[in-house]
Amino acid sequence: MKRFIQTMGAGLLAAAMASPSFAADFPRPVYKAPAEPYVAPFTWTGFYIGLNGGYAWGDADISNAFGSFSTSGNDGWLIGGTIGYNLQTGNWVWGIEGDFDYALIKGNVSNTLACGAGTCEVEDTWFATVRGRVGYSFGRWLPYITGGGAFAGVKVTPAGFGSTSDTATGWTVGAGVEYAFLGAWSAKLEYLYADLGTTNCGASVCGISTDIEPKINIVRLGFNYRF
Repeated sequence: MKRFIQTMGAGLLAAAMASPSFAADFPRPVYKAPAEPYVAPFTWTGFYIGLNGGYAWGDADISNAFGSFSTSGNDGWLIGGTIGYNLQTGNWVWGIEGDFDYALIKGNVSNTLACGAGTCEVEDTWFATVRGRVGYSFGRWLPYITGGGAFAGVKVTPAGFGSTSDTATGWTVGAGVEYAFLGAWSAKLEYLYADLGTTNCGASVCGISTDIEPKINIVRLGFNYRF
């Protein structure tokens, strides 16, 4: 019996001494940091809407059988809305944009022959464009050039003879820079030059058929929201 107890004790002692080596054979757990959430790269692709406003200046050339004249002080403010779409391929951004602004751009001609019957006022009452845009993306910065069709409501008011309104159609070119911030919002600053073609004031209002050719420069600030 004594020999059995001694044998059991020796076996237990050997097992106790061997247990650390057995434990060392098991692989230790590896702890990994949680994966960072995926953040999609910024892109200008998508539809957008916005508001814009700014200042315009220029002149209107007026001509009739009496000669050629030009307005003075042809300037004023404009404000309106914008809608457009961009497609980004690499760093290049291709887009189309349209806008419509309420305008208060006025100029006067002091020459008494300008409208055939006396002095007259030329006013752009609204201004709109449909343009293409080509830009080069520097991340959230987008410098661009733009050009397309331009349209305006031109009102001619001879002194004491009522007024007439017509829709002028022409072209526009310009450039600008846009910066994206606060998620889907962006702000832009742009310059446009617009040649609005030729409109006519008939003899019933101007006393003699008179052509008006407005040309304006525009600087405006806009804010867009992209979808």
